[in-house]
Amino acid sequence: MSDEKVESQELSVERKGTHAPAAASQLSTLNFQPGLSPGQRAWRRFRRNVPAFASLIFLSTLLLLVLLWPWISPYAPDAIIGEQFLPPSAEHWFGTDVHGRDLLTRVVYGAQVSLLVGIVGAGVALVIGVTWGAVAGYIGGRLDGAMMRFVDVLYSLPSIIFVIVLITTLNELAKGWLARMAGPKLAAATPLLFLFVGLGAVSWLTMARIVRGQVLTLRHRAFVDASRSLGAGHVRILWQHILPNVWGIVIVYLTLTVPSIILYESFLSYLGLGIQPPMASWGSLVAEGAGQLNPIRIYWWLIAFPAGTLVVTLLAMNFLGDGLRDAWDPKGLE
Repeated sequence: MSDEKVESQELSVERKGTHAPAAASQLSTLNFQPGLSPGQRAWRRFRRNVPAFASLIFLSTLLLLVLLWPWISPYAPDAIIGEQFLPPSAEHWFGTDVHGRDLLTRVVYGAQVSLLVGIVGAGVALVIGVTWGAVAGYIGGRLDGAMMRFVDVLYSLPSIIFVIVLITTLNELAKGWLARMAGPKLAAATPLLFLFVGLGAVSWLTMARIVRGQVLTLRHRAFVDASRSLGAGHVRILWQHILPNVWGIVIVYLTLTVPSIILYESFLSYLGLGIQPPMASWGSLVAEGAGQLNPIRIYWWLIAFPAGTLVVTLLAMNFLGDGLRDAWDPKGLE
């Protein structure tokens, strides 16, 4: 909005008299400071979203705690430091588990694995989905139809069943091969590698559809035709002109992909098909706590703290994704 238009609206506000407060409020809403970039305007909208901004602070604090915990924790993840089933206290905030280990340390240690699976799995989905959708949307024609029919076929398969079959059929084979080629340490991490690949491989389908739809609407825009007339190649046009206009939507969907992958991992670990001892994730910790339920005594903290941490983290990620979606919405008001 130019300065002349702002001044004219100010004059009209003064002339209206009784409607001046409402008009002034509308004027302050419309005055969006034209010097700001789209990213800066999106950040201003995001900061005004209280749940999303609080979720960002919570997730940043959690990530910082996970990174610093090996240096500030008084206990090792597998160290037996006291009696079994000690309730929460000033010494052990989350109590102790069935083996006498500090549950707070186990929960933070499990957060490392769960967040790592979610971030790496989302990264795999990002690379495959953006590449597949961008190529299909930019080239179009028969290739686009064939690529998207392949996506439709994969959509028809139950994704979690596919990952379960992948882990149960190839886990031992891959573990033996890695033990011979790279040693027992890498072989012990085979379930984690399968979670990276399997969950990422089934989470890119929606990403591909979203990117394809955006590329289809952008490939015939004037700025693309201008770049093509100046001699730019297809890769340059796609990477430097089309995809930068898609990253906002991609980032929003990526923040919603991470919690879904963490939830998948927790479900598989709860079933005993994911993270195996001595490693721990939030799902495996909930499974250990559920195994201690009995009619005589319920050790509630063994389930409440791992499950509560998982639920709060997933809610924060969903609030963050919703806030980013609203912030990047071009129809949003400043």
